[in-house]
Amino acid sequence: MTVHTPSRAPASALPFLVPASRWSAHAASSLSPEELLLYRSNLLGSDLTVTNFGGGNTSAKLEEADPLTGEAATVLWVKGSGGDIGSMKLDGFSTLYLAKLLRLETLYRGVAFEDEMVGYLPHCTFNLNPRAASIDTPLHAYLPYAHIDHVHPDAVIALAASAGGEAATQEIYGGEVGWLPWKRPGFDLGLRLRDYVTTNPGLRGVMLAGHGIICWGDDAKGCYENTIDLIARAAQHLNARLAKAPAFGGALVEALPPERRAAIAAELMPRLRGLMTGAHSKVGHFSDDAETLEFVGGRDYQRLAAIGTSCPDHFLRTKIAPLALDPARVAEAGYLEAALETYRQGYAAYYQRNAQAGDPKMRDANPVVVLLPGVGRFTFAADKTTARLAGEFYANAINVMRGAEAIGGYVGLPEAEAFAIEYWALEEAKLQRMPKPKALVGKVALVTGAAGGIGGAVAARLLEDGACVMLLDINAPGLETIRELMVQKFGRDAVRADTCDVTDEAAVARAFATTAREFGGLDILVANAGLASSAPIGETTLELWRKNYGVLVEGYFLASRAAFPLMQAQAGGSIVFIGSKNALAATPNASAYASAKAASLHLARCLALEGAAHGIRVNVVNPDAVIRGSRIWDGDWRQERASAYGIDAGDELEEFYRNRSMLKRSVLPEDIAEAVRFFASDASGKSTGNILNVDAGNAQAFTR
Repeated sequence: MTVHTPSRAPASALPFLVPASRWSAHAASSLSPEELLLYRSNLLGSDLTVTNFGGGNTSAKLEEADPLTGEAATVLWVKGSGGDIGSMKLDGFSTLYLAKLLRLETLYRGVAFEDEMVGYLPHCTFNLNPRAASIDTPLHAYLPYAHIDHVHPDAVIALAASAGGEAATQEIYGGEVGWLPWKRPGFDLGLRLRDYVTTNPGLRGVMLAGHGIICWGDDAKGCYENTIDLIARAAQHLNARLAKAPAFGGALVEALPPERRAAIAAELMPRLRGLMTGAHSKVGHFSDDAETLEFVGGRDYQRLAAIGTSCPDHFLRTKIAPLALDPARVAEAGYLEAALETYRQGYAAYYQRNAQAGDPKMRDANPVVVLLPGVGRFTFAADKTTARLAGEFYANAINVMRGAEAIGGYVGLPEAEAFAIEYWALEEAKLQRMPKPKALVGKVALVTGAAGGIGGAVAARLLEDGACVMLLDINAPGLETIRELMVQKFGRDAVRADTCDVTDEAAVARAFATTAREFGGLDILVANAGLASSAPIGETTLELWRKNYGVLVEGYFLASRAAFPLMQAQAGGSIVFIGSKNALAATPNASAYASAKAASLHLARCLALEGAAHGIRVNVVNPDAVIRGSRIWDGDWRQERASAYGIDAGDELEEFYRNRSMLKRSVLPEDIAEAVRFFASDASGKSTGNILNVDAGNAQAFTR
């Protein structure tokens, strides 16, 4: 890859977005006090100029009737642990007796015993609310204000993470916002914050170095508008500073054209993914947004990337620092291997420098964020959503660096503090409570013929087990229908779709490149695109013959050939051909279809021989008479097969096939999907070159 030095003056730095109030008096007029808290929270959390996903917390101190005594009690409603204020409902708030929270101070034994205070929080629960309270609860409890917001917008964290942040805070707010040096979230910070506002009356908020801002109001609307105003003033101040000089030291590497960036991402991501050691594979996410391209193209890119992220909300998602690649060396043999190994060694050294007795064991040492000048940002995680969010959080960190540099220089947390957050016992406890991942989490699958009955059922089964799935089909309307169904059921992150004719070499290559760029690689190929025709040999035209062989043989060949290099980069994979009983058993008036199925079956055997050395398994699932939900059986094939057997094409046909089977049972698309899932998963890790008949029993198709 070539470094491009700009021939023109660098463009102005990207501005910070300036939030504006979105409060609706009409929407708020009929809401109860707790509903007003939720309304305020959702407004703040759904505005990315205010906070990032899962970031920030809000609270209100409300009067409630004690369920035991009936007497009035002041209850702290505060966002619970792990929630997202943008999408949460009322059950996302913890509710705690304020009086009990305040009495916890008498039990506090000092900073060395911070974590034990979290264990007391459940004893303060109001009305048996099961929502766990977050570590930030003391910040809200000990401040003497009815409504409090604590948010982490990029413009504010830029102040909190700058060497000139305290001076800029004074300049922007004229003493209306105070400043507290970095302190890890918890009970001690809550007490320090209370004492600070007591000795500094008249404040509208306090800047928490490394955290963000905490601010308040007398009612829900006043608190919300105070928060919006303080953020807007920070953004406007930074924008004025950024207009005076280029960001990140000015441009050094120009962004490549979009199509070139996309091609590099498709080629590079499987290589990176394959080099990331560990027990479980990862899913990738690529972004070439303007913020990232400006950052990685800047002269200060390497220096700033090495400092790492500063806000705990960021580096818990991204690790403290990314892997910063050198664009001039990416094409060198062995460069990526060496870069990843150097990163892992550096992370291990970071762990060894800071770990104390009793700390959790070192976690995955691979990078989460990988940056490449001219191209963009790659993130890798256990699943697509986590990878996407990690990328978004690093984009936030980039914005923070841009703003912090403009007012005095970006500063990261001291390494020991960063480690203490990353390996905090409370964070480890959260990880240990997470459910065991599903069998195919971290796996990427591609299904051809996905708009059909079998293809749709296979995609749903793989998604159900946690895989990401690329859906391919030549039928654009049908493909969009199945995509919408899969997104509705399994979420947008895990599903992609692309219209593709499997007999078109270029289209197949594009579809597999898209899969690599969207998910980072490929682990599972389900070659399922099909058709069926029936005609006596004398009526079988050359066009009909070639059409069958084009889709059922050449299509399977092209898909497999495209899959092999991606799977080789990941040191393994599973290819599953959807065959047919007719690949093994002769049938009247279907020589083109049956012989094409036989050819694809033998292709699978050949590929099993070639793939074994690379850990690529190739197996075949042979259905028979999967009539329900099938596009093939909705066409001429149904009438043609009925005519071949001299029966009616209606319900009589399904009954005929059911009774013809040894088990007298209908075969459904979901049955085929279960067989595919078996071959796709580690449950069949020692199986290749095999055929699994799912036909309710047909002696003609026995493989021995």
